[in-house]
Amino acid sequence: MKKILAVALAAVMLLVCAFSFASCSKSDAASIEEKGYFVCGITYYAPMNYFDDDGNLVGFDTEFAQAVAAELGLEVKFQLIQWGSKYNELNSGAIDMIWNGFTFGNETLEDGTSVPRSNYVDFTYSYLNNSQCVVMKASDLAGIDSLDDLATMTGAAEAGSSGEAVIKGIQGATLTPVAAQSNALMEVKGGTAKFAVIDVLMAESMVGKADYADLAIVTAIELEPEVYAIGLRKDSDFTAKVNAAIAKLSENGKLAEIAAKYDLSNALIPNIGK
Repeated sequence: MKKILAVALAAVMLLVCAFSFASCSKSDAASIEEKGYFVCGITYYAPMNYFDDDGNLVGFDTEFAQAVAAELGLEVKFQLIQWGSKYNELNSGAIDMIWNGFTFGNETLEDGTSVPRSNYVDFTYSYLNNSQCVVMKASDLAGIDSLDDLATMTGAAEAGSSGEAVIKGIQGATLTPVAAQSNALMEVKGGTAKFAVIDVLMAESMVGKADYADLAIVTAIELEPEVYAIGLRKDSDFTAKVNAAIAKLSENGKLAEIAAKYDLSNALIPNIGK
């Protein structure tokens, strides 16, 4: 009797292992299509992902993701993440994409070395032009003409961001890492940082207005141009599907329509996928 039970138990365990292996070995595309939605990891900032006056999540990346999901016959969910943990969130399966003004560029490590972000993710087609910019109080702009002029100052940037990499490259400057780009602006506004380095698309949308009326972009400092793309897990077979949807949205004018709504027409990359 014990032998029969042991054999039966072994058979059950084999079935469980086989099922688990099949589940774990499912491709990204198969897994996402089976559940019927994909999850975008985001932070909140205008004009990419933010809440309107009625409490609805809006923004260019929000509507762009929704449009891609519709093209693919899926739904999209948005998950707030800490930007510094974006790769862990992606590889753990908590999110399926990093889709939030994600720069196709380099990641600066703790030791100061620079590593291509494509080492960590599969990037889709690029879709928006961007750059980093320096933001200060308007009253502090006099005499600031280059990054060297910031050498003795404290600068704030989102942890893990391109802005953080810029500050790390300013010899003598002190970095204050924060959880979100909007927090970097608050550090400057509150006086705990002298400057912030954030995405220019965000700065043009927020700086000099409302809560940030006393802040200004340091136009005398021009940083290297960048592009935004979407990051998926390495070797994901879902990347090609997303790219096909992006190309179609570019061709049929839907992406241009979303860009115009958020005053990003000049930043939109034309003829994506061509």
